[in-house]
Amino acid sequence: MRPTALFFAYLFVCLLLGALLTYPVMSTGWLDEDPQRVMGRLAQVFILLGLWPFLKRLQLADRTALGYGIQKPVFRRALALGWVEGVAILAVLAVTLVALEIRLPDADLELWPYLAKKALQALIGGLLIGVLEETFFRGALYTAIRRRDGVASAVIWTALLYMLVHFLKPSALPEGVPFDWAGAWQMFGAVFVDVFQWKHLSSMAALFMVGVFLAMVRERTGHIAWGIGLHAGWVFVIQVTRRMTDGNPDAPAAFLVGSYDGVIGWLAAVWIGLLALLFWRWTRRSGANGV
Repeated sequence: MRPTALFFAYLFVCLLLGALLTYPVMSTGWLDEDPQRVMGRLAQVFILLGLWPFLKRLQLADRTALGYGIQKPVFRRALALGWVEGVAILAVLAVTLVALEIRLPDADLELWPYLAKKALQALIGGLLIGVLEETFFRGALYTAIRRRDGVASAVIWTALLYMLVHFLKPSALPEGVPFDWAGAWQMFGAVFVDVFQWKHLSSMAALFMVGVFLAMVRERTGHIAWGIGLHAGWVFVIQVTRRMTDGNPDAPAAFLVGSYDGVIGWLAAVWIGLLALLFWRWTRRSGANGV
């Protein structure tokens, strides 16, 4: 558990530094943004600035440890294959949600011009998210835990921290509470309280299974290229689905999606979990190693 604790401590310190700077930055009047967005962005800046020294300290700052230890043509091919498969996997989920009327097509959507613009944004955003999160979780963190505690611990702990981080985000202060130093610290403390809300359970289950699946892919292939592609493809479908459809809380099966993004939830957890199980068994029997 020690590597997991170190990585969590790193993220905690970055968020703490973001909280310390949010009120002074907002007081300048330079930014016309909500305080919670500023705090989150500052934390991300600190994460990026300190990541390489942090990884060097843990002896993880090399291509193999980060999951990039294969030839570039092989890496690109695996990434592209993963993206196509990721889109296909989440497209099944999205179509099912529409069929169950959990999400309804946006009647006012100007389909093709809108879709082209948003699809490009989702493609770029998905790739950026895939690279950053896979490098951190299935690259550095996975290697650190696997070296110390083995495969099972690496899969479970990376999935748990990956799940948790998605809910450790600053949220708006309650109505009527002013944003000052006290408000900034209240916002910071709420990050670690709000994560335990019952409404997050189904989304947490889905993100945990996503983390398990991606960790299994990392273990079987020995790199993160395929995982980056899968991750980017999933983000792409989620973002396009959210822009082209609206949530329908009155649907009988609405409980199958969670509060996180209106797409993932119990149905996604079961679907991704089933695919993870099939993948692990198939690669064990076939002796697959690499993509």
